[in-house]
Amino acid sequence: MKIGLDARWIFRELSGIGSYTRELIRQLARLAPAPDLVLYFQDPALRDRTAAETGFNQAPHIAARLLPYGLFSVRNQWLLPRRLAEDGVEVFHSPNYMIPLRAFPRRRPGRIRCVVTIHDLIPLMHPDAAPRARKRRFFAVYRRLMLEVAARADLVLTDSRSGRQDAIRCLGLAPERVLAIPLGVRPAFQPAAGPRPARSRKTLLWVGRADPYKNLAGMIEAFARLRRKSDQPVELRVVCPADARYPEAARRAAELGLGPSVVWLGYVPDNRLLEEYRGADVFIQTSRHEGFGLPVLEAMACGTPVVCSDRGSLPEVAGPAALFASPDDPDAVAEAVRRVLDDPRLAGDLRARGLRQAQAFTWEACARRTLAAYAQAAALEGLRDA
Repeated sequence: MKIGLDARWIFRELSGIGSYTRELIRQLARLAPAPDLVLYFQDPALRDRTAAETGFNQAPHIAARLLPYGLFSVRNQWLLPRRLAEDGVEVFHSPNYMIPLRAFPRRRPGRIRCVVTIHDLIPLMHPDAAPRARKRRFFAVYRRLMLEVAARADLVLTDSRSGRQDAIRCLGLAPERVLAIPLGVRPAFQPAAGPRPARSRKTLLWVGRADPYKNLAGMIEAFARLRRKSDQPVELRVVCPADARYPEAARRAAELGLGPSVVWLGYVPDNRLLEEYRGADVFIQTSRHEGFGLPVLEAMACGTPVVCSDRGSLPEVAGPAALFASPDDPDAVAEAVRRVLDDPRLAGDLRARGLRQAQAFTWEACARRTLAAYAQAAALEGLRDA
């Protein structure tokens, strides 16, 4: 079995999807026995960086190809199907929703089978969740594309059971064509050796993007209320790539007079992110919806207590190892954080629970289950959904 994996979802600034793609490559380079694998890149610098990070260039069963066109180009739709056939690919895996539609006929299996990962359907389920995103401005096109991808893929992978139910409900997929395969946590995410250094103020950490469904503005509201309730100085550190489309959170922080109590870190690389997790007293995720919520597990793996929202996949991922609050209730979020800061016994219990919870999610398990999905797709017979 020869697998084609679209590695063009790895960008210069790693997103959750880029991390997912990179970690699959890392594990597929190590697993044995493993099928032949062809990785498709567009940028030679990103190919070389990924090789250095994952070691795929040392694996004899993996080859890398450079494509002179991008994921969203017309040339991708017309030329990639021929390239897949020339490379002898039997199963093509797109780590996100975009696929070369011509390669996968509707209503019947093509010569090349298709596996696509749909991490979430937030733009489809909640069109106003990211109002200035392209998917919102071209909603009809996005919706039609998602339905076409769902109709043409042999198997759809999701990151959680919650995401699987969303895909079945919103895309009309047969349940047997949708597999939930949880993500993992890299071994590097672990507590620091030795005791944490004493600090003059307690530190909260928020990691994510600025899209409104991530609810960073709601976190700012909760932080302002926490400062009024807390007897000790607190600081909120925000890891969030700059996004001029959504200035509301920074504007609200200024209106509330939070000033230097909120530290805007922008995008940070993995090694710096690890330091931020380890240095935080509480990690907070206030999203209104998540397909998985990887930062929650990364924080837990670093021994940081977690407070997160009670929506989407987060209760499934965090399990018994977090305190939950409604993302639409900043007072409840503030109170949950205050409890952790003021109660060392509760913080220690959450820390221990979080370490156990994170250990249940590994990239090796994710890769092995994904390999099994490739084999299942290759063996499928019969019609796709009409």
